[in-house]
Amino acid sequence: MKTAGRIHPVYAEMERTVFDRMSALAREHGAINLGQGFPDGPPPPALIEAASRALHEKSNQYPPGAGLIELREAICGYYARRQGLELAPEQVTVTSGATEALAAAIFAFVKPGDEVILFQPAYDAYAPLVRRAGGIAISIPLSPPHFRYPAEALDAALQERSTLLARSGLPDPAPVKPRVLMLNDPLNPAGTVASHAELAMIAKACVEHDLIAICDEVWEDVRFDGVPHRSLMSFPGMAERTVKIGSAGKIFGLTGWKVGWMIAAGHLATAISRAHQFLTYATAVPLQWAVAEGLSLPDAVLDEQRNGWAEARARLKAGLTQAGFVVLPNAATWFLTVDLVASGIALSDREFSERTVIEAGVASVPVAALYQGEEAPEHLVRFCFTKPTEVLDEAVARLARFRETLTG
Repeated sequence: MKTAGRIHPVYAEMERTVFDRMSALAREHGAINLGQGFPDGPPPPALIEAASRALHEKSNQYPPGAGLIELREAICGYYARRQGLELAPEQVTVTSGATEALAAAIFAFVKPGDEVILFQPAYDAYAPLVRRAGGIAISIPLSPPHFRYPAEALDAALQERSTLLARSGLPDPAPVKPRVLMLNDPLNPAGTVASHAELAMIAKACVEHDLIAICDEVWEDVRFDGVPHRSLMSFPGMAERTVKIGSAGKIFGLTGWKVGWMIAAGHLATAISRAHQFLTYATAVPLQWAVAEGLSLPDAVLDEQRNGWAEARARLKAGLTQAGFVVLPNAATWFLTVDLVASGIALSDREFSERTVIEAGVASVPVAALYQGEEAPEHLVRFCFTKPTEVLDEAVARLARFRETLTG
């Protein structure tokens, strides 16, 4: 059968993801993988025990499509305790990871021709999902080292879109304005967090321009600055126009479990639940039982794991700094970003990442791969720090030797 022209152009033109490519290179060359983000340490034992019990004692058949009521109640309780949000179980839909939640939300609200505001850098699933829904991604780049959200650029994106059709000369042009805004806070790959003022500015824009906000908040509890997370959903006028997305994989460091959720109110909740039912319908029920228990654990249990991540972050940052690398500010996620130009390295991020995995035996991710278009900075690379001490130390030693070959 001839397949030319039959594959959807989003997939026909799609390159292999940077995470998959760099991890494959790491396996091929036996490199230390600081590219793809996942912890190597053991998860909280209570969760493994809970999953094991559920396999033996609970149902292994289809759960409700929206998720176990016990898990949805636990999610509501967790956010009430941690973020002061008042939620009801009927607002929660459990998904097979946060990426499925993103897909369901985008497919529920983005129609062909709709414009969607994306801030860059961004998780590389955003733009392809928007295009697959028929939407048009309007990208607003954030600039290193602090990756602040520019009010002027957001205002321009919202105001100028309404005149494009009129300029085209088409008869009876209708105004065109974005319908959806996507926000990732804390921000991957930068590891930065939006300030209260920035969130308030974004919320105000959403209300004034009648935008639905899809908020990827999977890193909400992987923070190291001592300031608690605040969801965009909590700002005035946002409860009825926000989809909040969370991830057990990030909260507990169990990325392979692929248990996520999305939270919305009223007709938004109905729409995303309908989209979800034709993507995966349901997520592994024993893992849902386990996550429900995990979300009810005392904060001290999870704090111990987060303290370990914080120590790994400090160790990798100190090691890279001592080796001559300039590390950008970081307050969240499992990642540190290195500025190659400031570090005296005259390689692009892609060249650096490909050479270090082959020549130094350390995999990283070029940050330019997480931008769309031509405005990407090409001097930033991302390293994952949630690895054992000896692995981080060896990675730093290898990178230091490699840097000496370039600058010595």
